[in-house]
Amino acid sequence: MGRKVRLLLDEMYTGFREYLESLGWQVLTVEEAGLRGQEDRKVVDFARRRGLLIVTQDAKMADLAALRGVKCVLVSNLMIAKLIDAEIRRRLSVADKRRTT
Repeated sequence: MGRKVRLLLDEMYTGFREYLESLGWQVLTVEEAGLRGQEDRKVVDFARRRGLLIVTQDAKMADLAALRGVKCVLVSNLMIAKLIDAEIRRRLSVADKRRTT
């Protein structure tokens, strides 16, 4: 997949900018856009005007994005828990395989 999609990281994900850029994404943070502390609606409208995909943990912002036709990834607690679970299981499986060989 070409990385033509540009991301707008909500305030809680600013620290992920370097990681996502290293993975090939074009990233803008809410802070860089001058939207820190602004209403969700303003952030969503900014993303819509610029064709950005929002990454957030804010369910209200994700709902507003859906209503306005803006692409959004809602990083829920369930999503995080599933990632942690999968990684734990993977590591335990690798450790078990090492013990049996």
